Amino acid sequence: MDSFKSFLNQIHPVSEATLHQYVSLWNEHEVSKKQTITVPGQTEKYLYYVIEGIQKSYYMHEDKEHVIAFAYAPSFSGIPESFFTQTPSRYYLESLTESHFLRISFEQHSSFLENHREVETLFRKTVEFFLNGVIQRQHEIMALSMEDRFKEFVSRSPHLLQLIPQKDLASYLRIDPTNFSKLINRIHI
Repeated sequence: MDSFKSFLNQIHPVSEATLHQYVSLWNEHEVSKKQTITVPGQTEKYLYYVIEGIQKSYYMHEDKEHVIAFAYAPSFSGIPESFFTQTPSRYYLESLTESHFLRISFEQHSSFLENHREVETLFRKTVEFFLNGVIQRQHEIMALSMEDRFKEFVSRSPHLLQLIPQKDLASYLRIDPTNFSKLINRIHI
């Protein structure tokens, strides 16, 4: 729990008493490798904090998987827009590896935020950070060449090349798997 408290305080400082009370609402949860956690049409009931493991979110279109994001420790996981708006998810959340989480229900989270401004501010900043990441990703997909998208990704997250299957990384970067393999072999990492 101390690493979780530290993670939250890096986003926005919260008093120790409030943070302790909030963190006590989170429960441990584990899923096995390749387990679907959320499916399209299902409203996300939990927000997850990843202690261990890797998850991917993706949607299916014409029988092809399109990876949206990866989550791994230390970070939040889930389908954020479904959780925060309590609307049905449009895509899947699946564990790539065995995963160990802390999680909180929407009801507990919302109730706590209503009475604790500093935790509400923490999550406003979290959503701002998430939005910034989504906009940056859109820019990269729309404006950068295949090679530049690959280079940006490798400079930001080189460790993921060893942790996530190449087909999932290729999908995330919107690169054909064959071209992705060629980039790995050609570009010095």
